[in-house]
Amino acid sequence: MGRRPRNAQGNRRTPLSKTDKPVSPATRAVLAGRRKEWTGPVVNPPVWRGSTHLYQSEGERQECLKYNEDGRFHYGRRGAPTQWALAEALTELEPGAYGTMLYPSGTAALAGALMSVLEPGDVLLVQDNVYEPTRSIGSSLLKRWGVEARFFDPSDFDTYAAAFDDRVKAVMLEVPGSLTMEVCDIPRLAGIAKDHGATVLVDNTWAAGLGFPALEQGCDITITSLTKHAGGHSDVLMGCASAGKAHYAKLRHTAQLLGQHVSPDDAALVLRGLRTMGVRLEKQSATALAVAEWLAGRDEVAHVLAPMLPGTPGHALWQRDFSGGCGLFSFVLKGGDDAARCRLIDALALFGIGYSWGGFESLALPFDVEPVRDTMPWPKAGWGVEDRHAIRLSIGLEDKDDLIADLERGFAAFASKARRSLCSSIRRAYSTTPSAAWSAPWCMPLGAAPKTPTPFFYWSMQ
Repeated sequence: MGRRPRNAQGNRRTPLSKTDKPVSPATRAVLAGRRKEWTGPVVNPPVWRGSTHLYQSEGERQECLKYNEDGRFHYGRRGAPTQWALAEALTELEPGAYGTMLYPSGTAALAGALMSVLEPGDVLLVQDNVYEPTRSIGSSLLKRWGVEARFFDPSDFDTYAAAFDDRVKAVMLEVPGSLTMEVCDIPRLAGIAKDHGATVLVDNTWAAGLGFPALEQGCDITITSLTKHAGGHSDVLMGCASAGKAHYAKLRHTAQLLGQHVSPDDAALVLRGLRTMGVRLEKQSATALAVAEWLAGRDEVAHVLAPMLPGTPGHALWQRDFSGGCGLFSFVLKGGDDAARCRLIDALALFGIGYSWGGFESLALPFDVEPVRDTMPWPKAGWGVEDRHAIRLSIGLEDKDDLIADLERGFAAFASKARRSLCSSIRRAYSTTPSAAWSAPWCMPLGAAPKTPTPFFYWSMQ
């Protein structure tokens, strides 16, 4: 769903081709995918809904069967101008890409991309700190298909190189690593894989296709969850995979066999989000860095896991390979237990509790690493054994001082004695219920302002 060359439905002249000078990724995000034949007189293409595409004659239908490319109407699963425009825009954002396929979620993109390059009997090497659903695809879905997944520590180059044999056909990377934010040396890892004839795939969601040119860094297929920064408003699920010509053909063939398709309405939402992604990432990155710096000075924090923060592990590699960042990072509490961590999370008013990230709102999510690691120790070497309780933050568009003040409330609760178990759920409900008639300050964390009260009938209905 979206390739670089000219196609049958018109030339590729877009606002992007009217300049003789290279433009930044953020500018490309604004301009790309806006062909006049798809947008008409408006800024973005209309939403083309339709399962059936009609032909003017039987001859036209037969002629269409000779081609399988965006820009040619065929059937609804192959998309229409709304999806084609989004795919083309994403291809423009990825240097070295020939085309981009769209998928109904980021996980679907990961599974679809892996299935396009693997066959029964193959071995897949998987970076040990990948996104948990990626682990599950390797250890469950692909296992049932006859593919063996082997997990490796991306910092141990010798062991990684020794893992290759004739059965290893692909390597699955992610940068930074999920949850713990390690920045691995992608060019070096990709180079070793290429020396052994393996295909290199990378989950490039953190940098959103703007801050890390994965194909130029040695990868063959780059995968992004468009649910995150591209959508940007926490109201759409989508993923994509971009690649050069040979691998794009495999992506397209596999996706079509699986019946993968995205709705035109969802494509329109992501196109809208794409236009402002650059400015949102800039704001969220700046705020995240400020919050990370503040956390690094807290006595309650043992480690800040933020590639953009000077002095943190992986920062030098991030400086070398990346041109931008985002609002996602983690930190590890100094000692404490899960109950104390829960008190911290429950005391937050501006940070929501929920999965995903990259939206306009800030999120906080506690996580435990040990169940999703095979080769990488947790706590890490050199850390205190008690420093293991971690929290991932996704920084939104709120004011940094307000977010820091919110975290102050969280740390006050972290240091307080445990309260009765009902307190957290009641306090949380207070913060999310707009109508109210009374308050119950007894369940507030120390140092927190009273929440909007909630009427008695609300509890009676639960």
